Order: sequence, then C-alpha cells, then structure tokens
Amino acid sequence: MVFNTGSALLDAIVLAVVSKEPEGTYGYKITQDVREAIEISESTLYPVLRRLQKEDCLEVYDMEYGGRNRRYYKITDKGMIQLRLYLDEWIRYYKKINIIFEGVN
Repeated sequence: MVFNTGSALLDAIVLAVVSKEPEGTYGYKITQDVREAIEISESTLYPVLRRLQKEDCLEVYDMEYGGRNRRYYKITDKGMIQLRLYLDEWIRYYKKINIIFEGVN
C-alpha cells in the first residue's frame, strides 16, 4: 500500500480484528488477518498489541496448544468503546476523502 498507516488506524484495525473473535485470538492469526488489509510485520504488530493491552483495550491470557502455550488477546469493554470511536471517525474521514475523489477519471 502506498499510503502510510498511522498508529491510530493500526490500533483500529487490530481492535476490529480481535473484536471478531469473542473468546479471543492469538498473535499469529491477528497478523494474518491484519495483512488482508495492510502489509505489516510481526515486529510491528506485537508492540501494538502490548500498547493496547497496557491501555486496557485488550486482555491477555495463555492457553496450551499443541504442547506449548499460546498467547491470546481479547478485546475489553474499554477496547470496544475505543473501537466504536475509531469507527465513527473512520466513517467521517472516508466520506470527506470520497467526496474529493468523486468524478476523478
């Protein structure tokens, strides 16, 4: 993608991905789901997950999978509130930009 992805948009995308899994989801799956929208490396994603956890937007728990522990992330109530704010802002932003692009050939 040629457009820069700011931290707020990245936070919004991660929260949206995690919110789709009510019981939580693990880091690798989050990375794969986010990559459907934007190119991102795991080294970029994990600091985002840690920051969202520190801000109480995500909770973390470990569960055994295949003889190893896998870290799961689940959106919190605070995270859902933040996601709704991001979504409202995104819709306003999209509409403004779309007006500018209308009629361009």
